[in-house]
Order: sequence, then C-alpha cells, then structure tokens
Amino acid sequence: MSFLITTLIFVAIGVIASLCTGICFNRGISANLFHQTLFITATVCCWMMWAIVYLAQMKPLIVPILSEGE
Repeated sequence: MSFLITTLIFVAIGVIASLCTGICFNRGISANLFHQTLFITATVCCWMMWAIVYLAQMKPLIVPILSEGE
C-alpha cells in the first residue's frame, strides 16, 4: 500500500475511535475530552511508528554488501 492510503486508513481509525469514545464513554465533557485525547494520541503514535518504519525502508542508512556469488 502506498503511504497516502495507509495514512488515510489511520485517519479513519482515529475518527472512528473518537466517535466511539463519545458513545461508549459518555461520562461528562471532561472525561469525554480526556478519552478522546488518549485515543487520538494513541492513533498518532501508531501512525508515526508505522511511518518511520516505512520511510526507513525506502532509503536505508546501511547499504547491504553483496558478495561475489550474489
């Protein structure tokens, strides 16, 4: 998958998680804001981890050394 498509998938997951937070954890404005902040932060952290791993594979810092037989 391309970078843009997977980024849009993470955005959709974040939006769905935020909406589900309002439905499932309806304990007042302050608690809802706290839960939404946790879900959005978790989604952004997961996306950043995926993006760093994905982009690191595009231009590796250490180039593999091929032997004569390969």
